[in-house]
Amino acid sequence: MKLKKQMEIILEKRKSLNINDDFGIEKCWNEMTELLSQNEMETINYLEESTEKDLYYISEIFEDVSERFQSEQFINCLRKLDKKFPELDMTQDIDIAESYIGN
Repeated sequence: MKLKKQMEIILEKRKSLNINDDFGIEKCWNEMTELLSQNEMETINYLEESTEKDLYYISEIFEDVSERFQSEQFINCLRKLDKKFPELDMTQDIDIAESYIGN
């Protein structure tokens, strides 16, 4: 899966950044958003197979991807992941992402 390989590279870069590296973090966010916004079904499949650690970082851009997809199916996928990994506490991020639908 091409998406998985590309995301691995970006996620490794994101994980290695200092928490105060705003420019680097934003660059990773933009790259992830662009990549995950290309194909909704491929993104959903990728997210469903993602690890808890990767989802922690990907959740930072849920609202950006949601705004592009404008899809209840995408939000439903996020809700399932929230139930699967409750310790990630993604509910607020998902609620915000859902609010971008129709805007």
